[in-house]
Formats: sequence, C-alpha cells, structure tokens
Amino acid sequence: MLPNPPSATPPLGAGAPPEAVAPLMRGITVLLRLTEVGGASSLSGLEKATGLARSTVDRITATLARMGYLRLDGRDAVLAPRLMELGNAYLAALRLPRLLDAHADALADELDESVSLAVGDRDGIRFIHQATRRRAMSLSFRIGDLLPVERTAPGSLFATEWGEAEWARWRARREADPEGHGFPAVPPRSDTYEGFEERVAAARAKGWALDDQLIEPGLVAVSVPVRASGASHAFGASHAFGASGASHASMASGISGAGRGRIACVASVVSHTSRHTADSLREVLLPRLRATVGVMERALREAPSAAEPLTPSGLAAWTGASKQELGREFVESLARGLTVITSFDEGRAELTLTEVAQATGLARATARRALITLEHLGYVEAYGRVFRLTPRVLGLGFPPLSMLPLSEIAAPHLAALSARLHDSASLAILAGDEIQYVARAATARIMSANITVGTRLPAYATSLGRVMLADLPGPSLPGPSLPGQGPGPVPLTPRTVTDPAELRRVLDRVRQDGYALVDGELEEGLRSVAVPVRERGGRVVAALNVAMHSSRRTAEECVREVLPELRTTVARVEAELHVAGRFRKVSSG
Repeated sequence: MLPNPPSATPPLGAGAPPEAVAPLMRGITVLLRLTEVGGASSLSGLEKATGLARSTVDRITATLARMGYLRLDGRDAVLAPRLMELGNAYLAALRLPRLLDAHADALADELDESVSLAVGDRDGIRFIHQATRRRAMSLSFRIGDLLPVERTAPGSLFATEWGEAEWARWRARREADPEGHGFPAVPPRSDTYEGFEERVAAARAKGWALDDQLIEPGLVAVSVPVRASGASHAFGASHAFGASGASHASMASGISGAGRGRIACVASVVSHTSRHTADSLREVLLPRLRATVGVMERALREAPSAAEPLTPSGLAAWTGASKQELGREFVESLARGLTVITSFDEGRAELTLTEVAQATGLARATARRALITLEHLGYVEAYGRVFRLTPRVLGLGFPPLSMLPLSEIAAPHLAALSARLHDSASLAILAGDEIQYVARAATARIMSANITVGTRLPAYATSLGRVMLADLPGPSLPGPSLPGQGPGPVPLTPRTVTDPAELRRVLDRVRQDGYALVDGELEEGLRSVAVPVRERGGRVVAALNVAMHSSRRTAEECVREVLPELRTTVARVEAELHVAGRFRKVSSG
C-alpha cells in the first residue's frame, strides 16, 4: 500500500485530536479527490474515491456549491474558480509572488526560457509562480503542483536546511514508495532517490543546483535559492521545514551556515535539451539567474511591513444564514472551517486565535476547533501563540484551476444567461481591428446568430467590439476590415456607422453608458447588446453580449430586459476572474 503523499489528508479519524471537526476533514477530502482527478467527478465517483456515504457527499458538495467553490452540473461536481481564494490566502500571506513575480517574468523575457518560483513543502516542493514560454517543446507545471524533492533542483536546495527529522521522514517515504507514486504531477521513476544526498551536498557547497532530466527526459533546469534575512518567519522561510522541533530551533536564528538568511523560495530557469544542455545552463544562464536572485533578495530586504488592521468579514453571519435557508443540506462547520483559511491574507500572515475569530466573526471556540483540525491536516502550523498557513493549502484545487482560461471561466455563466433569455450569448476579445469569439452559448432557434468560436468580425460594427474599442486610450479608430477597401471603416449594411467623427461620438456614449447596442450595422436584422468584462485592475479584457434577430425584441426591450441580465452575468464572470487572476495571468482561451 502506498503512503499518503505530503499533500494528502490523513485518514479520517487517524490520530485526530478529540476537538477536530469531522465535517471539515470530510469536506477537505472531497476537495482533494476532485483536485487529483483534474477538477471534475461524478458524485458516485466521489463516493467511491472517498469512502464517504452518498448522503454525506451530497451534503458536502451542496455546501461547497453554496460557497461558490464548486458547481453541480447534473450528477457531476466541478471545481469553480472561487475555490482559488483558499490558495490566494496562502500566496497573499506569503507575499513572495507580489514581490518577486515581476522579476521572474522579466528574466523569462530576457532569456526566452521558462522561469519558476517554488517553496518547500516538507519532502516536496510546490510552485508558486510560472513564467512560461510557448513553444513546441516546453514544459510547465501548474501553480500548486507538488513534486518530490529528489527529482528537482529546488528540492536539493531546500534539503540543505533539513535536520535529522526531515531526513528521517524522507528516508521513510523512500522505503514505502520507491517509485514516487504519491506525486501524481510527475511520472513514476525508481532511480531518482539514488544520489540525492550527494546532490544536496553539492548544492550546499556551490549555492545552486541542477536538474539534469530528473523529472523527465529532455527537461533541464538550474536553480538558485532566494534568501530572506531578518525575522525567521518572514516571507514563509519556515515552509521548507514542517513541524520538526529541531528545525524550528535552528530556524530561530534566521541565519544559514553561509551567514545569510534562510531560503524563502527557489528561482529556476527551465529549458529543454534541444535548446540547452546542463553544462550550457550553468555557463550561459546561471550568471543571469544569480543576478536576478540578487535583485529579488534586495526586494525582500526593502519590502515594507504589510501589517493591516483586522476587519470582520461577515462570513460567520453568512454561514449562519445559509444554514437557516438550506437546513441539514448545508454543513455549517465545513463552511466555517474553510473561512478560517481565508482569514489569512497580505498583512495577516500570522494570526492569533483571537485575531482569527475577529477576522471571521466566529466564536473563539469555533475558530479554535477549526485551527486544531487544519493543523492536524497540515494546512496550518502553530508557532507559539500564532498560526500560519502552509503551502499545502495550494493543493486544494489550485493546480487545475490555475490553468483555466477566461473562456472556460465564462462558459457556465454564458450557458445560464442563454437559458434564461432564450437567445445566444457570446464572449469575445479584441484582436487588432477585429473581435474574436472565444466562448459561446447558442440557443436552439430556427432564426439565430450563426457564429462559432474562433470567428472574427470587424470591431467597429459589433456591440462586442465597441465596448472594447471604447476602453482604448487615444483617438485612433479601426482601419479597413475588408480586402480591397480604402482606409477607415467600410459600410457592411446601409445602417453601419462609418463616419470617423460619428463613430467617435458613438464610442464616447458607449464609454459613458457602460454598454453598446448595435442594430443592423453588422447584418440586416441582427440586434445585439454588449457589456465589457474587466480584469482586477479595471482594464477591459473582453466583452460579453446577447444577440438575436430584430423580431425578437425592440431596442428598448433589449435595454430594459436584456441589459440587466447581461450585467448580472458579467458581474459573476468578473468575480471569478478577479479571484483567478490575483496571482496569475488568465489567458483568453
């Protein structure tokens, strides 16, 4: 029987303290199983995978759906982007992504190679940032993916700070799982344990490490530690250790053997053997990586304090109201336990029990039991009177959800909108002077807009295009969209607005109103209304519209009946986009 990997929840009841909250443990088990299978599973499949009763699975998934953490699609449970707020709480408390991501991205652009940041998670590592290159031979792990230390260059560096307890845990895992089946993010291999201790010794002596095709053939990487000076717990430097008393004692000084701070994270440049050998990585890329790490360490030294006052979130009142509304189908102790994770954030990396209770609005006794449960499961670590999240929180749905493009985030909301209005709904992005459809929910009508994903249309004559054009800076207008035509917009129907001055006035009105309605300008009889979709910073990144034949609704009815539904849908899409995009760039799809 294979051991539980570092990310796994201990078996229900296995050594759990008497105060542990069993429903919270069961709910986390369901989230882990959904994560392991890529984010979606039938309810019967969850019943078999978890060993829980079907009624328990139904109540847990109903509760998670009420929280927005998953969707119930028929008989299937599907992880929803809002679940990423759990991992976001860890990443925000850690502060490393906000301080270091831009430096990693700049290095990736400079070298034209992938660059990653990783933290230690007991005898594994987890990625907290990926700046990837798009090419035929490329490899990218997802944020939150767990890899064994012995198969990665960052792992060799984290192990240089291990004590006896950490090495004992690693050797026990090596004996129990010789091929590494407990790490599904990488293919099993039986030879990677060999030589690991020698690789760690070399990494300690050199201050950097190489991965020469340990993860899989063709993949090479060079890694350098990013060290944080000052307080021992700053920037998550303790996350490489786990709960060993020996490690905590050695960590208290906050100083490594080389006289520098402990490892906060590890930066790596990743390539393929078709581009670099291990030797050329060392000779060509290592100097640039070291220079960037120096900049990163300076950023950590100069980072201001992130302390913020605690403000009650009102989540406790929300869970109570949900319990009253749904009755026994809502597992209140599960919902409240997960809200404890979200009480941590930037400026709230370390919280006392009293502060957790204050941030969540929970009673101290309730918060205490949740923290005890989360500590037992390895999602929280205690240091004296304060608690911190661990990298294991990233294992709760973050890896599959971190790959979701905007088109997939929007898809279920488009389908719901189309079902309510009985008209087609679409999502598009701006591609030069054109719009490109990236998601669509069509309605079954004899007469409907016949458009497929990937279709491109001139932006100036579409409602989708106009709400995106209205957000662009400067006075420029789109150029020709039909071959053989002269400069400027061309008429597609007798109603198409082509006069530059008039088109500018139209865009000004769209910008002011927050929506665009286009009536018969792209095609006779086609009427549509669109609303912009904005990312966290407020920039318009896409647009969502409803299109129909003009016989379906008048223009006034579109504004009165369709526009409110459209805005409600966009608000839901943006809410999930903002969660998903807090620590990563969301592609359009």
